[in-house]
Amino acid sequence: MRALHADTGYLLYRLGLRSGQLFNTFLQESGLRLRHYAVLRFLATCEGALQRELSTQLGYDPSAIVGLVDDLEKLGFAERRPAPDDRRSRIVVLTEDGRAFLRDTDQAGQEVTDELLAPLAPAERKTLHTLLLRVAGDRLA
Repeated sequence: MRALHADTGYLLYRLGLRSGQLFNTFLQESGLRLRHYAVLRFLATCEGALQRELSTQLGYDPSAIVGLVDDLEKLGFAERRPAPDDRRSRIVVLTEDGRAFLRDTDQAGQEVTDELLAPLAPAERKTLHTLLLRVAGDRLA
């Protein structure tokens, strides 16, 4: 029988947990969690998204998205606006305060990643990132 750490899937799971712990510790002062941060980072890449799109793109349950967006609205980091092509629908948009928060946390976020990947040389980090993107494929889109 193989040892637990011989299972690549288990190692990815454990590293995911560790990454989440590090990011949540870094975000603790702001009152946000990694899930909030993911929503903000996604919104920074687009002109707004329907909540169901956020759910699909981030892999979160739709009911969780509602609460995350509510939290971000209370902080002034995101807002719901009428969708340009369907006034009955609402899109979630990153506010200027949300953009400022992301700018202010860029360096700290990189430091978290650097801590997690400290055992790897820069070229190895790049290779790991490339391989993870390939393994994830369309499942992240």
